[in-house]
Amino acid sequence: MRELFRYRDLIGALVARDLKVRYRRSAIGFLWTMLHPLMMMLVLSFVFSHLFRFDVVNYPVYALSGIVFWNFFSQAITASMNSLRGNAGLLTKLPVPKAVFPLATVLAGLVNLACAVVPLVAIMIFTNHPLSASLVLLPFGMLIAACFTLGVGLLLSPLAAFFTDTVEMVGILLSLLMYLTPVFYPLSIVPDYLRWIVVLNPVRWVLEVFRLPIHAGVVPTGLEMVVAAAIALAALGIGAAVFRATSHRIALYL
Repeated sequence: MRELFRYRDLIGALVARDLKVRYRRSAIGFLWTMLHPLMMMLVLSFVFSHLFRFDVVNYPVYALSGIVFWNFFSQAITASMNSLRGNAGLLTKLPVPKAVFPLATVLAGLVNLACAVVPLVAIMIFTNHPLSASLVLLPFGMLIAACFTLGVGLLLSPLAAFFTDTVEMVGILLSLLMYLTPVFYPLSIVPDYLRWIVVLNPVRWVLEVFRLPIHAGVVPTGLEMVVAAAIALAALGIGAAVFRATSHRIALYL
């Protein structure tokens, strides 16, 4: 961590570059960060509120909070896996810690997540959803999500450098994981014999700590916060250990 802190200026420059490159030729730029989850929310609201008809209080807020979380999680992991090959020129020529590249991608994703919260709050106001004092815990939920995502990114990014098929395989697994996580459906509709799979899904615990203050307007229980924090720190510790053990071989595969 001390070594990464020494390169904080480089990390900041990489974050700014990632944000600029993502929207360089876009007519509306950062607005896509807000419009994409909004459009997904409208589609899901129609499908699940009118066709499948399950009852969730203020479903648009429920769905949108899950979508912005999932977009951050999945996009940051994919970007982390591509970060080492995408920065091969810098990585092989400059004596910098290789972890700065996946770290910068996750931080850039965190900026996008913060921007995506803006339309979420607007939807809450528009639908007369109560703005609870528990929203002050939203930064805590975002921090837990960032630590968990960074840990997974550090774990997978060396594999993506060693085996290029890793990115495609993880993309398929992320699609499957999305349906095993109550992003746009409530846990209550899951059959009892399958519910244990969703309950044991570590992503669900991180998602709920992020979403409960927004949708339910309540502070997550002590158990929920402890479990989510433990999952995030475990993922970060394992990811950092694997990355450190394999980082010396990364340049050989780029």
